[in-house]
Amino acid sequence: MRESPAVNATSPVRKAVIPAAGFGTRFLPATKAQAKEMLPIVDKPVIQYIVEEAVAAGIDDILIITGFTKRSIEDHFDRQFELEQALAESGKDAQLAEVVDLADLADIHFVRQGERLGLGHAISVARKHVGDNPFVVMLGDEFMSPRADLLAKMIRTHAQYGRSVLALQEVEPEEISRYGCAKPERISDGLVQILDIVEKPQVSEAPSNLAVMGRYVFTPEIFDKLEHVEPGVGGEIQLTDAIAMLLADQAVYGVTFDDGRYDTGTIPAYLETIVDLALERDDLRDDFAAYLRSALDRHGFA
Repeated sequence: MRESPAVNATSPVRKAVIPAAGFGTRFLPATKAQAKEMLPIVDKPVIQYIVEEAVAAGIDDILIITGFTKRSIEDHFDRQFELEQALAESGKDAQLAEVVDLADLADIHFVRQGERLGLGHAISVARKHVGDNPFVVMLGDEFMSPRADLLAKMIRTHAQYGRSVLALQEVEPEEISRYGCAKPERISDGLVQILDIVEKPQVSEAPSNLAVMGRYVFTPEIFDKLEHVEPGVGGEIQLTDAIAMLLADQAVYGVTFDDGRYDTGTIPAYLETIVDLALERDDLRDDFAAYLRSALDRHGFA
């Protein structure tokens, strides 16, 4: 049953949680001693794109959930005075401004997950930091183009309804078994109420082809649900199970989008993201496009 909007029913969304404690096994051996979130996309690591996306949507307090190989993430957002001095002495003012500004993007905090017991468990680690506030969850292996404005739309939807909001995208029916899948009820263009949610359903059992992507706005009640989720395979706490429990108590909404998502979770997707962003750069586009054409020709793809 659809709920009526509850304008100003909740405090502003100012906090974000970024789970970044995974092993990154798809990228071994590159991720044996460094965080997969620090893999570069052109000249910035993945995690920086995510933080910049959060800041652009009005987030000013970010908690990154890390693990034992993730110290490089903390170092990236900290000041490095020897580097700054070397850049200043070399007259590299633009690069100096970039590295200094990293430390001032937002109030960035870090906490270790300890045991890697799934996405739901990683989010539960943030409870003390988040408190009774609504908050954003942004998965650490994907980010959105600024032109998509997805996170800001989700935050506006939360402000209108006072409820949790998920990002949803249509996928090919045969791909739905890779994602959480939502059963929607249409409210308006780009907005649905979620009636049910299923984790990685078989194609024949999927309630729709709307996949849950890696952006969420949660009410703090999600923490109570995470406490009651029964561990699954490997002792992992599934976030989808907690969302399903939340649906029993309050409405959950979905903002749908078509494009603007960059995926870095697999090697093919990571390479595609690098190519796409390089071709969007004015300083790289022409030379890089010429190289790609010659490379395709050399390898017989012309």
